[in-house]
Amino acid sequence: MHFEMHPIGAVRSPFSETSQIPKGCGAEHRAEGEIEILPEFEVGLTDIEGFSHLFVIWAFHRSEGSSLIGKPPTDDRPHGVFATRSPRRPNPIGLTVVELLSRDGARLKVRGVDMLDGTPILDIKPYLSSIPADQLKRGWLAEAEERRKE
Repeated sequence: MHFEMHPIGAVRSPFSETSQIPKGCGAEHRAEGEIEILPEFEVGLTDIEGFSHLFVIWAFHRSEGSSLIGKPPTDDRPHGVFATRSPRRPNPIGLTVVELLSRDGARLKVRGVDMLDGTPILDIKPYLSSIPADQLKRGWLAEAEERRKE
């Protein structure tokens, strides 16, 4: 099976290099930016203002190659790529939850960007979750955070 994806827009962010993006245990993604939607997709933003948060699906456009095992910056132990947020994936896509601050036509002002300036946006969806916080599990990341406290 083969398929193609085409960007619906791009992000404008304060980050020009991956080293500038907060990573690791306790990293807070508070940076503000804009998602600029291409004019032909603007009508797809109708009624988006009613949501406080959005899923943004994007492409790791600077990532090269992939690896099924790697060491994330938050741990000194290797983990499977599907248990991490590594950009070195078989399909180089990223997923970020951002807070929607405002909309001006085809531009969405958001908080919580963790992508490079110019990153292609593939899709946007309203963030909806019915999972209570006390039922969420953080897997190996919780274990790595505990080891760092020791």
